[in-house]
Amino acid sequence: MLLIPAIDLKDGKCVRLRQGRMEDDTVFSDDPVAVAGRWVAAGAKRLHLVDLDGAFAGAPRNWDVISAIRETYPDIEIQVGGGIRDEETIEGYLNAGVDFVIIGTKAVSAPHFVKDIVMDFPNHIIVGLDAKDGKVAIDGWSKLSHHDVIDLAQKFEHDGVNAIVYTDISRDGMMGGVNIEATARLARSIRIPVIASGGITNIEDIKAVGAIVSDGVMGAITGRAIYEGTLDFEEARKLAETF
Repeated sequence: MLLIPAIDLKDGKCVRLRQGRMEDDTVFSDDPVAVAGRWVAAGAKRLHLVDLDGAFAGAPRNWDVISAIRETYPDIEIQVGGGIRDEETIEGYLNAGVDFVIIGTKAVSAPHFVKDIVMDFPNHIIVGLDAKDGKVAIDGWSKLSHHDVIDLAQKFEHDGVNAIVYTDISRDGMMGGVNIEATARLARSIRIPVIASGGITNIEDIKAVGAIVSDGVMGAITGRAIYEGTLDFEEARKLAETF
């Protein structure tokens, strides 16, 4: 199982939000490139970069930082989300060396878009489904749609996406543990891998996610816990890799 450190970018800084609220942020570092280096040194094999400003603006806002991380650490896999809503942005990120782009709001609001871009950029497209009570949220979690998360995931599987990043937004940034039941249920409903996100607090959460790897969960994203110190990333990564 992959354990993937999150670097959430706002105004060029590394921050964490609580439940996606831009006004409820904690700045962890003014130097996201150095933060990336910390996780690379601890053995991370993939980074999860989120352009928070981009998610709310609908277009990239932290491109320079993301490019700098890519250039500084050329050997690590990078997945990027936040404000990716057109083919030009996807092509730009992939040309800059990003390995995977995560489509969120656009995938929900214009599902045909995903099918088209998977044909143009096979093996590079991940869909991010952020859900609360089984319904998918969009626009930086500011709106709850009527779409069922499993129905959408099955559609995107059919379209050929690489994986689904599943976030329970009621758990994200709250240090309350992963919604294991909902994550496993989603993973069992599709054949493509699921990456769990939201709520990882400590080593027990790594064990809990590890227990559902056989359901189709390939990895987990961790953010606040590794910045606030309730989870030692290197220890957790080594444990995750045993599953």
